[in-house]
Amino acid sequence: MDVLRPTLIRIGGRVYRKNLIQEQVYRHEEEEEENFCAGPGDCADEPCDAFVVEETEKGFQCRMEVPSPLYKYIIGKKGETKKRLETETRTSISIPKPGVEGEIVITGQHRSGVISARTRIDVLLDSFRKKQPFTHFLSFALNQPAIQEKFLQFKEEVLEKCSKDHGVSSSLFQNPSKLHLTLGTLVLLNEQEIQKACDLLQRCKEDFVDQIAGGKPLTVEVAGVEYMNDDPAMTDVLYAKVHMKDGSDRLQLIADQLVERFVASGLMLKEWDRVKLHATVMNTLFRKDPSAEERNNTMTGKSSFKERESFNGRNILKLFENFYFGEVQLDSVRLSQRFSSDASGYYATSGQLTF
Repeated sequence: MDVLRPTLIRIGGRVYRKNLIQEQVYRHEEEEEENFCAGPGDCADEPCDAFVVEETEKGFQCRMEVPSPLYKYIIGKKGETKKRLETETRTSISIPKPGVEGEIVITGQHRSGVISARTRIDVLLDSFRKKQPFTHFLSFALNQPAIQEKFLQFKEEVLEKCSKDHGVSSSLFQNPSKLHLTLGTLVLLNEQEIQKACDLLQRCKEDFVDQIAGGKPLTVEVAGVEYMNDDPAMTDVLYAKVHMKDGSDRLQLIADQLVERFVASGLMLKEWDRVKLHATVMNTLFRKDPSAEERNNTMTGKSSFKERESFNGRNILKLFENFYFGEVQLDSVRLSQRFSSDASGYYATSGQLTF
């Protein structure tokens, strides 16, 4: 049945079948390649541009920075994963104590073995990192007082006119202090990774943001509402639409290029070809958890979707299709911390790009 009903994977807006048979063949070939590379003279000129392998008195070694929350995936249950890696690659893997940030050091007599161990660990960590809940996100704050006031008016009028519609209640509405545009989500597991993201933000400012923005804040209008899913009678997310007042695509350009840079750096996973600029105003996740945030992709915790109780948004969409939330000046992109608040009520900021 697995072959007849393969897992579907969404990459760059397209859906692909995950072919289990090909995967098994690939693993078999990889094992053969590693066995072939076991000798000291084999694979000596194997490309290794992604990381540095140093020659030592006793052989070779490679150092890698890994956030401490990921150590357990390399160690495995009762140390089994680490033992298997060491045995199959003929290396020794030194891992810092749990909770202690430091370098993992791979040593071995043969360069090929060290490369193989490092590559396997990279693949292993990449797989588990993708399963980690996101910790930070790039955002434009939309919580200026005038916008908050109009949002509260929107909430009041929706509850007044549509509260009898299935599933509509006050618990669905966004916290006005946290109104925002999400550009992309990140998994940053230690201070070094947070700093890396902050540094990249500053490089983006110098490389293209200042040029696109022209040294001035972007004047943006928040107007109209739209829904995320296919059936307005079964709505989970309702969002306010955002556009540049001058009709240009400068906001979209900045968003797309920022995400492109962060994806290229490995700090962010590519989810869509273009950033969907939207400000969530109602979300069924808030029904049970007011601090919940919506991830941009469709793979967000499947259990959370099962637990959702959708609402009928037909009347809201009809009555508030052109609701005007106001005009706002955007002058910074923030590296926002999930499940946090600052003095203003917005998400705590780990770093920001100001233009």
